[in-house]
Formats: sequence, structure tokens, C-alpha cells
Amino acid sequence: MAMASHFTRFRKSQVPQIFCRKKEKEKGPNHTYKVIEITPPPRNLGIRCFPSNLQCGESVTIEGQTYTISSITHRYQLRKGKYEPSEKRLDVLSTGRYILNLYLENLLDQS
Repeated sequence: MAMASHFTRFRKSQVPQIFCRKKEKEKGPNHTYKVIEITPPPRNLGIRCFPSNLQCGESVTIEGQTYTISSITHRYQLRKGKYEPSEKRLDVLSTGRYILNLYLENLLDQS
């Protein structure tokens, strides 16, 4: 029982660290992002390393498939009176779906 409470205290005080692989570090400064494909139903593509200067509309390749970044979210959590980064998240769409959405939005604006 004491062991479980010790484990809980450890989990609350420390955030797990995820590091980029050595070959990914060679490309320049990278950050870890949680990648979600937002086409219904949402699908988790895992935690990936990408450069820190990503922007919406850029293309990224994950496991041989090309995706377009729809949004980038940086979440912060208040700990001990300071806001600390807690999560970096990329919402992506397959490139074909992204182009189709742009086309349909353009048609809606024209009507």
C-alpha cells in the first residue's frame, strides 16, 4: 500500500520526457508533437519529432503518407504558480482531404 502512494506522488511530480531519435536530431532542433489526424473519426498517429518552426498548411510525411497541418496547439499547465508547457499537438489532414475542404469552402463562399 505504501508503495502505491509513493508511485502516485512520483507520477504527479514528474512529467515523462520524450526525446527525438539521434537521426532526427541531426536535421536540426526538433520538438516532440502529439499528432492527431482530425478526419472523422479522429485517429492518433503517435508522438513524432518535427522542427520547431512548423506552420499551418505545411506538408509532413508520416509512415510514407503525406499530411497537411491544419492546426498547431501548445498547451500549458499551471504548476506551483507558473505556467509550464504540457503538450504540443499537431492536428493534420490527409493532403487530398485538405484540398477537398479548401475547394468546398471556396464553393460555399461563392454561392
